[in-house]
Amino acid sequence: MATSSSTAAEIEDVPARNTVAVPLGDPAMIGVPTFLIGSLALALNLVGYVDQGTTGAPIAIIAFATGIGQLIAAIWAASLAQNAVASIFAIFSGFWISYAALVFGLVHGWYGLTAATTIPTVKMFLLSWLILIIILTLATLRLPLAFTALFVLVDLALVFVLIAYSNLSKAAAANSGDLRLGGIFAFGFILVGVYLFFGAASAATGGKPLPLGRPVLK
Repeated sequence: MATSSSTAAEIEDVPARNTVAVPLGDPAMIGVPTFLIGSLALALNLVGYVDQGTTGAPIAIIAFATGIGQLIAAIWAASLAQNAVASIFAIFSGFWISYAALVFGLVHGWYGLTAATTIPTVKMFLLSWLILIIILTLATLRLPLAFTALFVLVDLALVFVLIAYSNLSKAAAANSGDLRLGGIFAFGFILVGVYLFFGAASAATGGKPLPLGRPVLK
């Protein structure tokens, strides 16, 4: 009987010994700061720190730090089955990488656009992403309030950049007050992103996470 009991115990222990440990971590530690650096470069461009007409100025950061960083964070989140987080980072990875591709293409004439079709193409890009980020905002209202605030500010930044290109010629849009308003709202969501990063960093270094507010929907 003792032998049977010992054998049964060993059999029961097999699943525990063969279980693969689930990796732990927080993809926000990569996703948020890489989002911040690209947003900061774009905001500085929009408010005129670098000439607004120099659309290629922030692209080195946006393409190779923000776009890739967001993609890495999305893959990491997906590996942890953090589906909402993976979706958010993947969506913003798509935004930043496609924005870089748009600017590269416009600067180097990759897409065969004429002067008359450049502005409509930019407007199509902005409107498409504005609609998707609004959908993201509405679909994630069960997340803490800080995330909703960030997405709403992104929406507003896109709205004013779209207005700049909708009402004016390319040359006029490059010196538009609406672009500056877009940049101001970009600084707004940057500040929210800084708060989110401090919260994630506090938890990652053994402290308490910062309060993120109650969700709009429960």
